[in-house]
Amino acid sequence: MSDQPAVLISETEVADRVAAVAAQIAPRIDDETVMVCLLTGGIWFAADLTRALARLGRHVHFDALWLSSYRDERHSYGRCEVRADLQRPVLGRKALIVDDVFDTGLSLSEAARLVKDAGAAEVLTAVFASKPWPTERAIKVDFVAWEAPARFLVGYGMDVAGTMRGLPYIGAMD
Repeated sequence: MSDQPAVLISETEVADRVAAVAAQIAPRIDDETVMVCLLTGGIWFAADLTRALARLGRHVHFDALWLSSYRDERHSYGRCEVRADLQRPVLGRKALIVDDVFDTGLSLSEAARLVKDAGAAEVLTAVFASKPWPTERAIKVDFVAWEAPARFLVGYGMDVAGTMRGLPYIGAMD
């Protein structure tokens, strides 16, 4: 394995894909929608998506859920641990759950359940990257910016043991 990731999507292409998915999302939400960012990997996509939606005239409320299913490992341990819950009420409002990557699908599925249980009127999901192997328990993602290959991805929020999240592009470490 190389120490440097092979670049799969450049910084410019990341920005183009965020703008394109924002254009798909904007007609489905309103200004009362709560964007729920899944921490910590979803921060990069959520920040860029929030700005892209604002350019389209959609000004979402922002919140976050901190779920963990990896513990700085390369493979999920099969269940989600809630480390920090919602702070903003979603009762009767649309919620848009945002994450960096749809890998096993467990975190996004658990987040959707938690947000629905908190009373959201509608729960939509958006990920930057979707890998080809979600588990049977996984939900179907509403908005995907990039159909990713079956590789170990880093950058733009995705990490290897907590590092390389800040890369402005997406690379592979395999």
